[in-house]
Amino acid sequence: MDTTAGTSRPLGLVVDDEPQMRYVITFALETQGFRCVSAADAESAWELLSEESFDLVVLDVMLPGLGGVELCRRIRAAAAVPIILLTALGDEEDRIAGLEAGADDYVTKPFSPRELALRASAVVRRTAAGTGDVVSNGALSVQAATGEVAWEGRPIPLPDTEARLLAALARHAGSVLTWADLLNEVWGTAESAGGREMVRTTVYRLRRHLGRRNAPPDLVVAARGQGYTMPRLP
Repeated sequence: MDTTAGTSRPLGLVVDDEPQMRYVITFALETQGFRCVSAADAESAWELLSEESFDLVVLDVMLPGLGGVELCRRIRAAAAVPIILLTALGDEEDRIAGLEAGADDYVTKPFSPRELALRASAVVRRTAAGTGDVVSNGALSVQAATGEVAWEGRPIPLPDTEARLLAALARHAGSVLTWADLLNEVWGTAESAGGREMVRTTVYRLRRHLGRRNAPPDLVVAARGQGYTMPRLP
């Protein structure tokens, strides 16, 4: 692992008790220019966090000893570093608990290393951008920089990627955003391989989040063969 001082490459902390998973995540992040340090448990991770300033933490929920959600809560209380949680496919409660504990995004196992790497780059860019304008469409508002979402004034906790997708659609309400538009604006990539499935999966998760918070899931409408759109709201 490259830990050379003075480099401008972002430094990521990978926390997972499975060696193979740490290798896969580290390799994926390195393809996007990250340097990586890894830890096998929460206690080791916390010690590293006290010694080094990280630009990103990728954190598995299921850790031996102190769990990932509790570690996420501790990290968020101490620092503003972006956190991506890794959860098993069916652990809906863990994902919600992680978002409420301060995680910026989550990725479900099994996952696409490319999607994880793109999400990581996007959340680090968004955090570095600082505060920004509020994007509004009717009762929907999205703080573009922080990813804070509200419907009729009620907060809706969303992962970073879903929040950025919602912001992009709200910013262009009434217009169709093509697959290429969304990949560029939300993921910061022009690569199309696997892109449509990545967008579809994110839209599916977004609609589920909106429905659970009594926001209309048809805020996001498929434009057949083109991409997605959001209607203009009164």
